[in-house]
Amino acid sequence: MSAALIAVLLCLVSSVAYAAAAVAQERLAARDPRTGALRMLGSGAWWWSVALNASAALLHVVALKYGPLTVVQPLGALTLVAAVPLGARLAGRRVSAVEWRGTGLTLLGLGALLLTASGPAPDDVLSVPEALTVAGATAALIGVLSRPGARPGLRHATASGIASGVASALTQTVTVAVTDRSGPLLSVQVIGVAVLVAAFAAGGLLLSQTAYRGGLGAPLAVVTLANPVAAAVIGLALLGERLRGGPAGVLLALTGAALAAWGVVQLSRQTPERHGDPRPAAAVPVPVPVPEEASPEPAPVPRQPGPGHLTAL
Repeated sequence: MSAALIAVLLCLVSSVAYAAAAVAQERLAARDPRTGALRMLGSGAWWWSVALNASAALLHVVALKYGPLTVVQPLGALTLVAAVPLGARLAGRRVSAVEWRGTGLTLLGLGALLLTASGPAPDDVLSVPEALTVAGATAALIGVLSRPGARPGLRHATASGIASGVASALTQTVTVAVTDRSGPLLSVQVIGVAVLVAAFAAGGLLLSQTAYRGGLGAPLAVVTLANPVAAAVIGLALLGERLRGGPAGVLLALTGAALAAWGVVQLSRQTPERHGDPRPAAAVPVPVPVPEEASPEPAPVPRQPGPGHLTAL
């Protein structure tokens, strides 16, 4: 079996695992929309989704060992293709035409974006000041997106995708710094950036859990779109990466972004009806007929002695 085929197979299994984790998170959010961080930590279903996410991430990392980024990264968008029908199946409904159209447009746009932005793995890393600057700017942006207001699902999904994308970019720094053997294994740079990776990865997971309260399709599409875009911005601005294809590549990337955005709009218009709402319906008072009270019997009238009777003394 060729290395490229191994990479493709690993990516397929990784996408299915990511999709199953997203569906599990969405169903958990639908079961109890008021679920908080502490309650989720005590939920076995939530830890099951965490295990699925971790397994998918591990498979994705192994796939990068066998295949180039130009093959592995676009295949990660198959998570959306697997999650939408899987979520509909578990909800007992069919995938609507709007969901299929939105999924197709999002994947087409993502393919164009990743084709132009991805390339051979870079050997450059973020310095500690650069990593701290990226972390601070990302935390501020996540704070803005997480504020109360309209459409919290899509804003939290955007914040989740950005957090996960930044975590991936920082992971690359840790991986390159550890494997190039040019410095100590546990340097300040490696430990500091590893802590930031853990923080943003956990934050992305919690934000996605919140985003799925409003459904699966649109939030997952936003996460799938924001993740590679955030990673690409860091790569282009700080790691010396360039868009492939020159001006034609830039035009293709812009076209892909427009298609993906339109796909997200299509998915956001579809709000599947939830089945099996655990909340009981409000009881409607039913008038109960009140039986008529029986008329009281008249009190007996004492008999008056007649003129022929003698009153005992």
